[in-house]
Amino acid sequence: MGRVIGLTGGIASGKSTVSDMIRKLGFVVVDADIAAKTVVQPGQPALSLIVETFGEDILNESGELDRPKLGSIVFQDEEKRLQLNSIVHPAVRKFMKDEQESAFLKGEKVVFLDIPLLFESNLTFMVEKILLVYVDKNMQLARLMKRNGFSEKEALDRISSQWPLKEKIEHSDAVINNNGTIEETKGQLLSILRQWDIID
Repeated sequence: MGRVIGLTGGIASGKSTVSDMIRKLGFVVVDADIAAKTVVQPGQPALSLIVETFGEDILNESGELDRPKLGSIVFQDEEKRLQLNSIVHPAVRKFMKDEQESAFLKGEKVVFLDIPLLFESNLTFMVEKILLVYVDKNMQLARLMKRNGFSEKEALDRISSQWPLKEKIEHSDAVINNNGTIEETKGQLLSILRQWDIID
C-alpha cells in the first residue's frame, strides 16, 4: 500500500499554489474541491439529496447547482451548513478514496489528498501525515478580499467558518509558511518532502 499525505490550509492561504508545485514534481494530487464539484453534477446522487433538502430553488436554469445561492444560505446558518456537509462529505470521501486506489493500482507510491477542511471535517484518519500551508490572518484577509472581491465582513465570515490556521499548526506534521515569496514556499516544500523520504 502506498503513502497518503494530507495537504491542507485555510481559505486564501496559498494551498492551491503548493498543490500545483506538488503536481509539477510528478505526484498525484486528489483535490477535495474538484471532488466536491464532481459529486454535485446533474445526475449524481448527492445533487438529488441536496435538492430534496434545500428545494429546487438552488438549481439554475440548466439544472446545475447554483453555488452562490446555496453558499448564501449555508454560510449564515450553521444548521443548514451541517446538513449540506452531511450530504456532500460522504460523497467526496468516496470519490477521493476511489481516485487514491486507482493511483496506487497504477503504481504510484505516494498520493497527496488536498483537503481544505481536513480538520473541520474530521478526515485526518484518511492520511498518514499532514502538511499545512500557513499565512498570517491579515495576509489571508487581504488575499481573500482581493481574489474574490469580498467586503471585509464577507471575507471574515468565510475565514471564521474554518478553524484558525494557528490552531491547525498544532495538529500538523509539517508547516509551510506562505507569507513570503513563491521561491521560499517551494524551498520549504522540497525540504519537507526530503525529510519525509518522498523525494531524494
